[in-house]
Amino acid sequence: MALKLDRKLSIAPMMDHTDRHFRYFMRIISPHALLYTEMITTGALIHGDRHRFLEHHADEYPLAIQLGGSEAEDLATCAVIAEEAGFNEVNLNVGCPSDRVQSGRFGACLMAEPELVAEGIAKMSQAIDIPVTVKTRIGIDDKDSYEELSAFINTVKQAGCDTFIIHARKAWLNGLSPKENREVPPLQYETVYQLKKDFPELEFIINGGFTTQDAIMEQYQHVDGVMIGRAAYQNPYLLAELEQAIFDAETPLLTRNEILERFIEYIQQNLDADVYLGHMTRHILGLFLGQPGARAYRRYISENAYIQGAGIEVVRVAMEKTL
Repeated sequence: MALKLDRKLSIAPMMDHTDRHFRYFMRIISPHALLYTEMITTGALIHGDRHRFLEHHADEYPLAIQLGGSEAEDLATCAVIAEEAGFNEVNLNVGCPSDRVQSGRFGACLMAEPELVAEGIAKMSQAIDIPVTVKTRIGIDDKDSYEELSAFINTVKQAGCDTFIIHARKAWLNGLSPKENREVPPLQYETVYQLKKDFPELEFIINGGFTTQDAIMEQYQHVDGVMIGRAAYQNPYLLAELEQAIFDAETPLLTRNEILERFIEYIQQNLDADVYLGHMTRHILGLFLGQPGARAYRRYISENAYIQGAGIEVVRVAMEKTL
């Protein structure tokens, strides 16, 4: 039987960010948050370096994989691969607005083709036992009415999707960069709240613009869960505070130094396996955000982690600058 996933808090799929090292770091900070891979295209998973895309540590669970694609058979093939690799959920990206993604006929442009999305969801759901979910926007270009969004949700729901992660902005497929599409279109949380009212039987996770504990906690009055992205990357300790507030108020907060000591063990294990130090330390630069010595800590790691032969002493020296 598939694991029942708790989606109250999840960490968004982020290209070039949510690799296995970042996910392990997040798991140290939050034992309960649902973690996601970067988006992996079906073509890359079927024809590329499968081991690299699927590699993860057992401690990362619960862990979801995000797929990018539109061909139902390919999506089903990849869903089976993901389930066999141990992932707990398969998520379909219907939200990324980049030109590269559009040219492959996946991402946010699929909002204009709800039947195609539904076909992919149905094929995946029939092929695997773990949940299949969708991450999407509230609209694209001029297809941004609530009626169109509601019709999209209803069509995909009928294909077997019970959980929708909604980035509460529309996407412009032309004229804005992916970064601008994360910042320029206004956030419309009320639209997601209305979806929950109109489809109470479905699970809705809200995403977009959350940077504080208070703002995140307020969302649970309206939706089933919150997904955070850049805020978790830029200020990882926010996740520790959320872990305590949402899941386990009785457990004392880990200190930043305790978190780093645990990650140092992981770093050393990977250094012994010839993993490059900078591939791991780039994820921990924000751990001391707002704390005394944070700037010196960041600078020391940034300037020294990429030197040939750099080892764990780089992190130790940087840590001392925060004491």
